Parts: sequence; structure tokens; C-alpha cells
Amino acid sequence: MRLAPVPLFFYKHPQEATEFSGYSGQITHGDNKAYDACRYYGALICATLNDYTKEQLLDQNFYKKHKSWFGNKPLCEEIKQIAEGSYKKKGGYQDGIRGKGYIVNALEAALWAFWSDNNSFEQGVLAAVNLGDDTDTTAAIYGQLAGAYYGYKKLPKKWVNQVYANKFILNLSKWIVYEGENWKQTDVILPSSQCTADAGNSVPIEHQILDVNIESVPLTHRNSGNKTVPIGKQIRRHSILDVENSNNHLISNQYTVSQFNLNEINSLKAREQISASKLSPVYRPSPGISRKQYNRKSPRNEMNAAN
Repeated sequence: MRLAPVPLFFYKHPQEATEFSGYSGQITHGDNKAYDACRYYGALICATLNDYTKEQLLDQNFYKKHKSWFGNKPLCEEIKQIAEGSYKKKGGYQDGIRGKGYIVNALEAALWAFWSDNNSFEQGVLAAVNLGDDTDTTAAIYGQLAGAYYGYKKLPKKWVNQVYANKFILNLSKWIVYEGENWKQTDVILPSSQCTADAGNSVPIEHQILDVNIESVPLTHRNSGNKTVPIGKQIRRHSILDVENSNNHLISNQYTVSQFNLNEINSLKAREQISASKLSPVYRPSPGISRKQYNRKSPRNEMNAAN
């Protein structure tokens, strides 16, 4: 119910969209069924964003026609049955569709709502909710695919206006698309592969070269001693190992800065305690006066009593 940003980012790269949708589910759900359900649903959203029709999305042969998107890892049998149309039941709840939290039921229910919504986002959401049980999960899963298909302008305005920070969410969605369109396949290492896909000229991915155009960096000059040298249109070439080493260096520096900040905080707390001790009266035992009696006469208590 949270994977939509993944295919939104990778919509130009269907295989990555499918694979990383599966990984997004593994953060909290280690079951292989959840992984496959997320892969299949991510593939549907990716196809939607590439202008597939509803008939193409709900085609019982969608999975067979797009096996290349799923790599060499086939869907488990239960998710495969859903992909082949097990949710297409006119009776809905009476025919066994259930909006439960279990991933197989939830996926089937969401797709049933999309299949039977009469091309209306509002009707689809209400149908998903009216199944009962885990209503928010079913509606959220439905909303990801249906929202991508129908588009923002066809969402009920009376609902959109009630969404907290809706303008921020809209701008964030546009930013995800923008970043995805500028993404290069060398920017991310797929966990399922340690080398490039070109088997004829296989190069370990840590030695692949990244081309970085310095002009894209918002700096126009480079400091060199006492001189300032224009950067110009030079191209720097970095390997992924360089990037990893740089990241390790940054992490080390962050740790040093964190330690420095921690020491400063401790020092500040110490100074505050000293200052407080100078302002607060210190109890000193004297004949005939207990701490309790002394506290009653303290300036702080007298001020509180006056107030």
C-alpha cells in the first residue's frame, strides 16, 4: 500500500520499477508472496504510466507478455493466479472477494475494485471500502493503480480538498518524476546482479564509469591556492568505488562533527548548571531550621505563593 513512488520514479525503466517495487515491500514483509505481489502491482502501475489501456492492464496474459520485466524470478502460484484474472468475479463479496490484510486477499480485492469501478475513481474506492475488514488497506492499494490510471484531475475534489498538505504532496510527486527522468542505470546497483547486463562485455559494476558534467554543478570556479581557475566544460570520470570512498569519508566527517557537537552540548549543559547554582539558593544546615522549612522560605517559593 506504499509502493507507488517506486514505479513513479522508475516509470521509464520497467524492469527496475518491477524489481524495486518488490524490494520496497521486503522492508517490512519478508514473505515471498508479498514480494511478488509488490512486483506485479508495481509493473501494473508502471504500465499505466506508460499509457496502457485498462484492457491491457487487466489482460489475463499481462504477466506472460511482460515476463522480461520480472527477470528470471517467476511469480509464485497465488500471485500468478491473480495476474491471470482470479479477481474477475461479478458478485464481489458474495463470490468470495475479501478485503483482508493478508496480501493475497488485499491484492485480489483491490484489482476487483479497479475492474468493476465503471471507470470512476470514487466508485472504486467506495466499492473497496464496502468490502469491509481491512478497508483502509484495500482502498489504499486500489488508489495507487486507479490514481495513476485516472489521473489527478479526475480525483473527487471534495476528497482532495480534505487531504492534509495536498499541494505539498502534489509537488513532491512531480519532483519524484523529475528525479526519475534524470536517473541513469549506473546510479543504482541492482542487488540481483553485480555486473552489467551486457554478457558479451561484462564489467564488474564497481568499476563502471560515471560521466559527470561539471557544468551541471552550481559552481563556476575552483579554488587552487591563491588563484581562482574557471571550471569550464571539463568532464570528470568517477567509478562507483570513488563514490563509495567519498561516502565513507563523509560518514567519518559526520561522526567527527557529531562528537564535536556532543562535547559542545555537554559543555553548555555544564555552564547552565553552574549559572543555575549561582542563582538558586543553596541549602546550608543551620541550627533549628530543616531543609523543608528552608525551602518554604526560598525566593522561588515566595514568588510562586505571591502569584
